Amino acid sequence: MEKAYFAGGCFWCTEAVFQRIKGVESVRSGFSGGHIKNPAYREVITERTGHAETIEISFDPKVVSFLQLLEIFFGTHDPTTLNRQGADKGTHYRSAIFYTSKEQQALGENIIEQLNNSEIFENKIVTEVSEFQNFYPAEDYHNNYYNLNSDEGYCQFVISPKIQKLEHYFSEFLKS
Repeated sequence: MEKAYFAGGCFWCTEAVFQRIKGVESVRSGFSGGHIKNPAYREVITERTGHAETIEISFDPKVVSFLQLLEIFFGTHDPTTLNRQGADKGTHYRSAIFYTSKEQQALGENIIEQLNNSEIFENKIVTEVSEFQNFYPAEDYHNNYYNLNSDEGYCQFVISPKIQKLEHYFSEFLKS
């Protein structure tokens, strides 16, 4: 098993996306990229800790590669908006790849360059590519959020469209 750490706005959204991917063993919501240890959600949302809402993905690279995870990551959130995803605003909602190896770093930087050169997105990608330092799990109620609360408004209007996009564009990667 390998690990990947992605921040793509609200971790409820990115968690719900990656839980559905073949080869992904587990997904945990938490925080990375900040400067204090063990931050609580209430601290992170003040934007004083420097953390981003991040997911930790444990995956089997024989089933799904890091590059394929990156393709799904870039295809299911807007990597061109600085510190924002839709109505969710703040540095804790920034887009980021926290790499754990030089290979992950190179793949992240290369896919950003390719996407920018292809002009698939109207604006340039602002996704941060930073060396992984720490991951601090979020409070329990943040984990598996969409699956437990899919009837709630935020889930219906923000997360469900991401799941539909995933099902449409990345169906070959979905668990059965």
